[in-house]
Amino acid sequence: MIEHYGWSDTWRQAFEPHDRAGHIPGRIIVQQREAHMVLTDKGTLSARISGRLRHEAREAGLPTAGDWVALSAKANDGTATIHAILPRRTAFVRRAADSLQTLQVIAANIDVVFVVTSMNADLNPRRLERFLAAAWQSGARPVVVLTKADLCAEPEAQAAEIAALAAGCPVLVVSVRQGLGMDGLMAQIAPGETCALIGSSGVGKSTLVNALLGEERMATQEIRAADARGRHTTSNRQLILLPGGGLILDTPGIREVGLIDADEGLSTVFDDIEALARNCRFSDCGHGNEPGCAVRAALEDGRLDAQRWAHFQKLSAELAALGVTRDRMAQEMEHRRQAAQQRAYRSTKRDLRDPS
Repeated sequence: MIEHYGWSDTWRQAFEPHDRAGHIPGRIIVQQREAHMVLTDKGTLSARISGRLRHEAREAGLPTAGDWVALSAKANDGTATIHAILPRRTAFVRRAADSLQTLQVIAANIDVVFVVTSMNADLNPRRLERFLAAAWQSGARPVVVLTKADLCAEPEAQAAEIAALAAGCPVLVVSVRQGLGMDGLMAQIAPGETCALIGSSGVGKSTLVNALLGEERMATQEIRAADARGRHTTSNRQLILLPGGGLILDTPGIREVGLIDADEGLSTVFDDIEALARNCRFSDCGHGNEPGCAVRAALEDGRLDAQRWAHFQKLSAELAALGVTRDRMAQEMEHRRQAAQQRAYRSTKRDLRDPS
């Protein structure tokens, strides 16, 4: 059964130590707050994280949808305990929108990321750039999916504008209502591959999943007339087997994505700016008033959009601030570790002096 969900010889080799410990493999197909639903050869089990794993997990180390895990199943009651997570091939990691320190993996072991946005009034190129930077950083293959093409007066022109900032990844125009673009969408997910859908609330992710499945499995709602935004419907991350043999992971809508360790992804999305900067007269050009600045020249003659440049600066500043914060956190953790060692050393010396 688990072979249908991507189990392979590679995963089998990675699982060998856990097999010797008497555990069984499974993949998290529904991520929930308390107990995850895990697909195994014994069926779908309701699995809680062991106390040891919860204690040892750091930052984004807790299990998430798409993870392969090692479990011990309880006899005949459909429950299990998750003891370990197999090393992830890829991971879509975000920073919580209100925190520089909190990491969250929202999809694991994915092959392709559908970055979904609608072609109505809610289309936001700056938000799309942020999603793309995180998608490229995940290690998976990004595909931009423009939904609700039937609500756009000029979908081809708008798609061309998006393609200009999509860093070379495919841009697909889709209308589920009109049946437009669905074959091309399905062709992006090969049998055995796992696809994650990311995008803001209400852009049509659940509608896409229903169309790919050929049935109304995911709840959907109409868009609001007031602001052209859809209503959030998905509440849990869940991995779904498609008729063609691929897998798709629907995720709750994310209106704000905080970048985390996404320097490579940012460089990929803004490769045009990176190329301009390499042509500056000075290698340490701050792109302000320095002579021979290629970036300023491109802004002045219109080759570089001012809003795109401003957003690149904003995202770069986010990553720089995050790096400083993480360095400070690492220093504090090392200081606490050394202090604990000193306390243990002093306690041992006291015990040696006073054996009573």
